[in-house]
Amino acid sequence: MTLRKVILRALSETWEFAFGGFVWYAALAGIVWLCFYALFRRRAQARKINPRPPGRGQVPFEIRQSLLSLLAFGLTSGATVFIRWGGLRTRLYQPIDRHGWEWFAASIVLCIVIHDAYFYWTHRLMHHPRLFRRVHRTHHLSGNPTPWAAYSFSIPEAFVQAGIGPLLVYTVPMHYSAFLFFMTWQIAFNVFGHSGYEIFPRWFLGTWAGKFLNTPTHHALHHEKVVANFGLYFNVWDRLCGTNHPDYEGRFAAVTTRPSRQPAPAETAWPVPATVSAVKSD
Repeated sequence: MTLRKVILRALSETWEFAFGGFVWYAALAGIVWLCFYALFRRRAQARKINPRPPGRGQVPFEIRQSLLSLLAFGLTSGATVFIRWGGLRTRLYQPIDRHGWEWFAASIVLCIVIHDAYFYWTHRLMHHPRLFRRVHRTHHLSGNPTPWAAYSFSIPEAFVQAGIGPLLVYTVPMHYSAFLFFMTWQIAFNVFGHSGYEIFPRWFLGTWAGKFLNTPTHHALHHEKVVANFGLYFNVWDRLCGTNHPDYEGRFAAVTTRPSRQPAPAETAWPVPATVSAVKSD
């Protein structure tokens, strides 16, 4: 393949991944926004983790940053074309019977586990005072996050987040559709985690699943407090490393036991959260 063809293929790959990601992201975030912030806003108000609505200007900012992040994801995908041209091929495969249905399912689970560890440790690193302002501060401008905050990153952080893709496709043998399933899962979990509404029942934290799986309250508390709750899917690394916020269980209980009818507070300005300006090492 000539260099010209490689460049055209890389540009095509960038566009396809960025546009495909945008479609899935816009659909999922749009549906969650429509349900919680429009159609069923009054009915869902009791489950709003931070009772106030997002500040004026916050959502357009989150959408703009999400579009830039998706472009970074697309460029990362396009870069794999040049890497393949250099002789390093991914471990993606086509016929499912090459590894069987058992591995098809196991590869998805393995990707989720690897991504959870990758996210926790890169996330904690980005909270180091020397990196926070340069890399991660943009995401924390959403102190009261909405579904559109899921991909609201600075460009450097977007490339860090996109790094999970090459890591997986070059190390884990995966069917193409297994990788797409994983990508759909991570977008969906991220959107619900940033929705600003608690979707789990009040008894959830008392179950084995509640001790294992993170809730929207867990991540909303991270956006508020900044210095705790670094996990993505699972509450394993936070437990092992002692980085769960002490208010997590109490906040979850408070959100899930509110009376069903709650007045909606008025919209306010969108200030930079004080905790973002004064972040310290975790």
